Amino acid sequence: MAEWALKPFDTIQRKALHDQFGGRRQGGIGPSRQSPNVFLFTNPEAGRRHGYQDVWDRDDVFHYTGEGQVGDQSLTQGNKAILTHVEDGRAIRIFDGASGTVTYMGEFVLDTSEPWYTTDAPETGGGPVRTVIVFRLRPLDDPPDDRETFPPTILASPGTTPVPVEKQHTEKAFVEPTREPYEAERREQKLVLDLKRHLESLERSVCRLRIVPPGEAKPLFTDLYDEAIGTLIEAKGTVERGAIRMAIGQLADYRRFVDGANHCAVLLPSQPRQDLLALLKAEDIHAIWPEKQGFVDTVNGTLVGMA
Repeated sequence: MAEWALKPFDTIQRKALHDQFGGRRQGGIGPSRQSPNVFLFTNPEAGRRHGYQDVWDRDDVFHYTGEGQVGDQSLTQGNKAILTHVEDGRAIRIFDGASGTVTYMGEFVLDTSEPWYTTDAPETGGGPVRTVIVFRLRPLDDPPDDRETFPPTILASPGTTPVPVEKQHTEKAFVEPTREPYEAERREQKLVLDLKRHLESLERSVCRLRIVPPGEAKPLFTDLYDEAIGTLIEAKGTVERGAIRMAIGQLADYRRFVDGANHCAVLLPSQPRQDLLALLKAEDIHAIWPEKQGFVDTVNGTLVGMA
C-alpha cells in the first residue's frame, strides 16, 4: 500500500489518487478498502445548483453535504463511512474538485460536539425538496490562512442582519436554486415592493432580515421588517388556506431570532375569507391587503400606527 505523502494544496489527478489508494472513482464520497481513508470531494459550484453548500464556518469547521441524490438522505453507505471513520480507523481526506486534477485540502475529523445536522435541498434534476445530511468536519492540518481558497464561500455567523428589500432574497433561492419562480411568488414580490413604498411614504424604515440560525448553513429571509414598530411581515401571493398556514409557521420561526419583534403580519393580495381571518386573529397575527388608497390591516383599518 502506498504511503500517504500529500500535503494541503498539493494537486493530483483523481484517477491517480484512486489507483494508489483505492476508493470510489465517481461521486462525492469514496471510502477505500485498499487504504484506511475516506475520500471526500467538494465542488461548490455544482453543489449550489442542487441546494448544497459545502462551506467553512468562522470557527474553522467545514460543513460537508452527504451523498444521496433522491429522497431523504440517510446514514448509510458513504455517509456512514464518514460517521464511523474514527472507530473504523480511517482518515477523512478532503479534495477541492470532483474530477480531473483535484487539490488536497487536508485531513479532517468529525466535530465531536455536533457531528452532523440536517437541512433542506432539492433532489437532483429539480425534484422535490428533501432532507439532506451535513457533516461538521474539523481540520487536523492547519486550516488555510485564506479559507476562501477551498471552497470560495464562508458560512455566515449565526445572527440577524438587515438586508435591502430590492435584492429579492428568498429562502427558496437557497433551497431550490435551479427552479423557476411561480406566478404566486412574482405577485408576492410586487406586494412587498408596493408595501415598502407605502410605508416609506409614511416615513417608516423598512428592510428585510437575514437570519442564520445557529448550526445552519442556509439563511432565512423575512419579506419585510418594519423597524419603527417591530413588525415582521410575511407575504403570500394567494389567500389560499395552505399559504396562510405556511406564513403562520414562517413568522413563528423568524420571531424567535428577532429581538424587538412586537408584531407579526401576513401580507396578502386581497382580503381573506372570515375563517382565515379568525385563524390569524387566534395566532395574534395581522392580515394586510391592498386597497385603492393604500393598504388595510385587520387591527385598525390602516397601517398608520399599527399596534
